Amino acid sequence: MEVVVESERQNPLLKRREVYFRLKYAEEGATPSRADVRQKIAGLFSADVERVVIDYIKPEFGKTEAKGYAKIYDSVEDLKSIERDHIIRRNFGGGEEGEGEGEE
Repeated sequence: MEVVVESERQNPLLKRREVYFRLKYAEEGATPSRADVRQKIAGLFSADVERVVIDYIKPEFGKTEAKGYAKIYDSVEDLKSIERDHIIRRNFGGGEEGEGEGEE
């Protein structure tokens, strides 16, 4: 998996760095997981994995590439106070809502 940073900017008001990237991955493989991408982004920017949030990963049709948007917060407290709950659950787990409903 290769991460190419297309653009980045510092957002001092929200105390974070915003990164737009392109993800290139193996031909037969599926789109990499958020956890793998978070670790890769954290490594590129020398940040703690706990401060990195992947907002979206959008695979491109017919290619082994995807576009994505990540946010690297100055602190974990800033992340928790600013990010929406469902984005935090997607990135850090915490149980899916409606899991197991309707199956009997």
